[in-house]
Amino acid sequence: MTSPDEPPGSAAHVLALVANGSATSRADLVRELGLAASTVSARVQELVEAGLLTESGEGASRGGRRPRLLRVAGQGAVALAADLGSHHIRTGAVGLTGDVLDAEDHATDLTTGPGPALDALAERLGALAERQRAAGRTVRGVGIGFPGPVDADGARVVAPSRMPGWHLFPLRDRLADRLGLPVLLDNDANMMALGEHRAAHPARRHLVVVKAGRGIGSGVISDGRLHRGAHGSAGDISHVRVDESARLPCSCGNIGCLETVASGAAIAAALRERGIAAESAADILRLVEHGDAQATTLVRQAGRDIGAVLAVVVNFFNPEAVVLGGALAGAQPLVAAVRAMLYERCLPMATSELTIATAVRGPDAGLLGAGHAVLTGTPPTLPRSPGGPATREAPTPRRTPTS
Repeated sequence: MTSPDEPPGSAAHVLALVANGSATSRADLVRELGLAASTVSARVQELVEAGLLTESGEGASRGGRRPRLLRVAGQGAVALAADLGSHHIRTGAVGLTGDVLDAEDHATDLTTGPGPALDALAERLGALAERQRAAGRTVRGVGIGFPGPVDADGARVVAPSRMPGWHLFPLRDRLADRLGLPVLLDNDANMMALGEHRAAHPARRHLVVVKAGRGIGSGVISDGRLHRGAHGSAGDISHVRVDESARLPCSCGNIGCLETVASGAAIAAALRERGIAAESAADILRLVEHGDAQATTLVRQAGRDIGAVLAVVVNFFNPEAVVLGGALAGAQPLVAAVRAMLYERCLPMATSELTIATAVRGPDAGLLGAGHAVLTGTPPTLPRSPGGPATREAPTPRRTPTS
């Protein structure tokens, strides 16, 4: 599959084609990519020199010399990944072929502050690293998806709503010190966008991937790459004002934000006000599946509100696909309402070939995106504490050569 971070024909694209079995030789790559043999050979040589590909043995001949077979080096190499929610952490290991291994969910309340959450995250990832090493795998780094804004350098959390104490917390460096591994940090919706792009839409160059769960966010893939904007806040639709919520205060300090009416937390709160027990997105889905009229009405209206915001995004950005993910994407009334609003409010030119789909990787999308970003990019180098190096040094993952 095409890497979400690199254009077709790049070294990362070549690596992906070999990893997923689409190509086993340079000749296969020439046919798959439609590039000159000299260009393909240059890409392959970059990857071999970087230690990401090996070339040995002979394949079947198609009339000439037998081709040398290409393989991904170190098939046992993995990246650790964590997808954080306000009340849970999902961890797993991601391989070069896109497999998610040893995935687990853990209840953790991020709203209590960064100290307890950092302890829990370090403990879970440390145990995961030991299990991977015991299985003979090399751990190359850690990718983290955080449910809030992350600065442009990918080092600190910036003013996350509903999470006091996290503002400017250096999560990347603190976690790297604790684990002795390089760490890559980004917003959870961005990581989900990378995962869904790689898993389900590798040929598309322009996507908007929405994560609708307890909160709401989106990740933007532009020209095949994750678009983070000037300061890292691209795709944050949760604080766009919508008419239906004009008088409702938001945790960000403004009023009328999308989050106040269309997030899982807002829907659950509205249900509780009506005497209906609901704490989580799972509770909301259960009520909708059982035909509860009030839950269904609220979810459908949330879909309209999300669709109204996305209509502006689609008209402005003109993506090839809008992908709806997160727990609330399992509610069909919400998905149908989003789709209806997009077709109602967008220009026909913007929707004539627009794909509107639900995410296919479910809860593993964020893990896949975080792991893939580590394995095909360059996480920050391991920081040095005032007392010297981190307690356990680990090699920084090699960078995939660019085109």
